[in-house]
Amino acid sequence: MSRFLYLLVLVLAGCASQAPAPVSDTAAGVQAVAEVRPGYYVVKKGDTLYRIALEHGQDYKDLIAWNKLENPNRIEVGQQLRVVPPEGTPVAVTKPISTTAPVEVKPVAAAGIGSETLKREPKGGKLPYSEENLARLRAAEGSQVAPSPVTEEKSASPPAGGEPVTAEDGIDWAWPLSGKLVATFSDSGGQINKGLDIAAKVGDPVQAAALGKVVYVGTGLRGYGNLVIVRHSASFLSAYAHNSKVLVKEGAAVTKGQKIAEVGNSDADQPKLHFEIRRQGKPVDPAKYLPPK
Repeated sequence: MSRFLYLLVLVLAGCASQAPAPVSDTAAGVQAVAEVRPGYYVVKKGDTLYRIALEHGQDYKDLIAWNKLENPNRIEVGQQLRVVPPEGTPVAVTKPISTTAPVEVKPVAAAGIGSETLKREPKGGKLPYSEENLARLRAAEGSQVAPSPVTEEKSASPPAGGEPVTAEDGIDWAWPLSGKLVATFSDSGGQINKGLDIAAKVGDPVQAAALGKVVYVGTGLRGYGNLVIVRHSASFLSAYAHNSKVLVKEGAAVTKGQKIAEVGNSDADQPKLHFEIRRQGKPVDPAKYLPPK
């Protein structure tokens, strides 16, 4: 009888060992990837919220709001983040000032803009962005020339061998820096470069390539150093990397040609500006949008 009980115990122990194993993180991760909802992105190892925002052409602050993130520095591998606006969310679009009506230029005092209202340092950093404030800023700086209207037919001529790209979203592009081009755009092969590298001296002025709004200033993207990102429309962003000094703040309105930073070598092997244009988050060749030098 005792021998029978002993065998019974062995059988029960064997059955207990056949309990199902816990689901691994890898299996859960594969399942999560397979069920990604439209308009969402699955966080991968090495991602930061700032890089995800740049890659999808969004303001990182919008990603924080859309995903109700309490701490933007704490995102987890496998987490799904909304990267497109929720339905019904208005999208801020920067548009050029209309010039169909005659522009009347008045002295600053006559225009009702006093020194207490408009601060000059840093440029664009004290007034909230609006077309009215942008017009006031230009008037206060003594501009005597009305901006030329932008048409959809206007195109920028690329270097030899490239195809011109018709100006999109009414954006009038300009070179952000005068200097030697040391690396061109490449999206294939062994040497991938998402923009243009322009060599210059530390402290040389970096200028906004077009009218827009600053949506990011910081060092949160590895490989870019001290970075400025400007939104020009619902589709287009421009990025200015490796700066030694930044002269604008997030939320500031900037005009084409306005000094926004100074050349540096932050996270770079030499003093230079790395300049990108991104359309809907994807890097495009800036040379196809910029005018000939």
